[in-house]
Amino acid sequence: MPFEDELAAALPDQGLVTDPDVLESYRRDRTVWVDPGQPRAAVLPTTTEQVAAAVRIAAAHGVPVLPRGAGSSLAGGATATDGCLVVSLERMDRILGVDADERLAHVEPGVVNADISTASADDGLFYPPDPASQTYATIGGNIATNAGGLCCVKYGVTRDHVERLEVVLADGTVIETGSLTVKGVAGLDLTSLFVGSEGQLGIVTRASLRLRPAPDGAATLVAFFPRLSAAGDAVARVARDGLALSLIEIMDHGTIEAVERLQPMGLDRDAAALMLMQSDAAEPLRTAQIERAVELCDAAGASYTAATSDLDEGEMLLQARRLAGTAVDEVAGMAIHEDVCVPRSKVPELIGRIEDITDRFGIRSATLGHAGDGNLHPTLLVDDDEDGREAGLHAFDAMIGATLDLGGTISGEHGLGSIKGRFLEREVGADNLAVQRSIKRALDPDGVFVAGQWLG
Repeated sequence: MPFEDELAAALPDQGLVTDPDVLESYRRDRTVWVDPGQPRAAVLPTTTEQVAAAVRIAAAHGVPVLPRGAGSSLAGGATATDGCLVVSLERMDRILGVDADERLAHVEPGVVNADISTASADDGLFYPPDPASQTYATIGGNIATNAGGLCCVKYGVTRDHVERLEVVLADGTVIETGSLTVKGVAGLDLTSLFVGSEGQLGIVTRASLRLRPAPDGAATLVAFFPRLSAAGDAVARVARDGLALSLIEIMDHGTIEAVERLQPMGLDRDAAALMLMQSDAAEPLRTAQIERAVELCDAAGASYTAATSDLDEGEMLLQARRLAGTAVDEVAGMAIHEDVCVPRSKVPELIGRIEDITDRFGIRSATLGHAGDGNLHPTLLVDDDEDGREAGLHAFDAMIGATLDLGGTISGEHGLGSIKGRFLEREVGADNLAVQRSIKRALDPDGVFVAGQWLG
């Protein structure tokens, strides 16, 4: 039976897409500077069995498979290759249950991140990993990239909250990994292996996620700095002091300017940097932590600091950070987003190197990120033409080099996608990469899953 006919039989209810105009929306993600291929078809399964059937059919016909979530990747993680089958999980969007006693949420991969906290709020719980895209990114993609977020400085990243997975392998076999117990060391930790594997080892079709008690409030600090070095010094001081803050974010001058253009908020457009810090500890520790953070920012040379325990005021301050990515995209002819992470003590030096690199290549940049864990997101703002793109990509490579020179990693939370695999051996070494590729061959010997392809 022809490939498309087999798929149509296995996926009823308009679960097969072959119309070129409709397929266009499944070709690319948010990585606008990457040229996508043309998929052969897309399927929109609603059950694990349909996912498994689609994978088996594709494997039998030698058609590569690209898993896809919400398409919010900034690293080309959902960029189609020519002739592939896109398996979109958008219709598998059910929250299967919230177990308040065990503090677990059981979800399908198409569930939007923020909806998990909404569903568990009546039980006094929430799901901590909160990427800036949490209102539209789905949990399947979060698991694939081991996504972090604004609050991961205190609560950790996705891997720290995934207890159990259901996964479709390259031959259509369905396995479960992990357990629902708090402790468990029976066999190898396959759950952690799949988290962050970016769809190269299997397709997650169900996840059990660890929830946490929701904070009863938060205190928020905003601080402006006349120099980036002063903001970096504030980060270092907070880290040395050991404050267990739930959020430490930084935005440079370019990002402040972009946010003010998109939505005027009264930010100091003359400042070199803005920092946001938050504590969600119980009182009186919450107020004490923010008061100490104010002292540390002032000592580092802040030009202005203000703190509030009002939740609405705090959320208004955080809106500047949540709008930053969209605002920066609006400024540029083309925005090339980076995602790198260095030891926290190296944040000031990396920011300085980013400025030097952009000056060298004659382009603009806007840097924001999670300063509390050293994860920065420099965005290169270039003209949307051949010269601008070339300068931007050279600067992109230079920032990768600077990050590795400082003992950092080429991706903190966006993943390698289709744009960073060429740097992986430089970070981990040839022997390490050989081991990773042997795992890929063991789970996917015929190379069915083609997302990113950095495991070969």
